[in-house]
Formats: sequence, C-alpha cells, structure tokens
Amino acid sequence: MTVNVQDFQKFGQINTEAPMKAFAEWQKGMQTIAGEMATYSKRSFEDGQQTLEKLMGVKSFDQVMEIQTSFAKRAAEDYMQQLNRIGGLYSDFAKEATKPLAGMMQQGR
Repeated sequence: MTVNVQDFQKFGQINTEAPMKAFAEWQKGMQTIAGEMATYSKRSFEDGQQTLEKLMGVKSFDQVMEIQTSFAKRAAEDYMQQLNRIGGLYSDFAKEATKPLAGMMQQGR
C-alpha cells in the first residue's frame, strides 16, 4: 500500500481547512449571540429606566403596584423569549460549526 504525495497533501489540506471553517462558524455564531445579548440588555435597561420614571410620579400605592406588576410581567416574558432565541442561536451555530468537521471525518474513512 503506497501513499502518494498528492494524497498526503490532500489529507493535510482537509485537516487544516475543516477546523478553520469550524472556527470561523463558531466565531460568527458567538458574535451573533453577543449582539443579541447586547440588544436585550439595552432593551431591558431602558424598560427598567422608564418604569422607574413612572414610579417617581405616582401618587398612590395602587399605582405603584400596577406599574411594578406590569414591569415584572414584561421582564419575565421578555426574558423567556430571549432564552428561547439564544437557545435557538446556539443550536443553529453548533450545527453549522460541526458541518466542516463532519465532512472531514467522512473523507477520512
């Protein structure tokens, strides 16, 4: 069984390109998730700030409870939506990042 130079070079190229592609996909996915988290943090902060401004102008305990309840409900719903969104992004980027490595493994058989 002889291995020629071209086969050896092809094997080296596959073993170099696949991890680099996987890393590029991983990097792209992490940037997307970081951007999503930054947007969520900004939105959450602004909502908290607006709620605080509303609370500063209330005149009754009932208004305080109404504003606080509304804020808590919005915050919880937004948080759950964000968790689902981030979970989906992680899943998608994991699939994309492993495709080059899976291809490398199939060619190595």
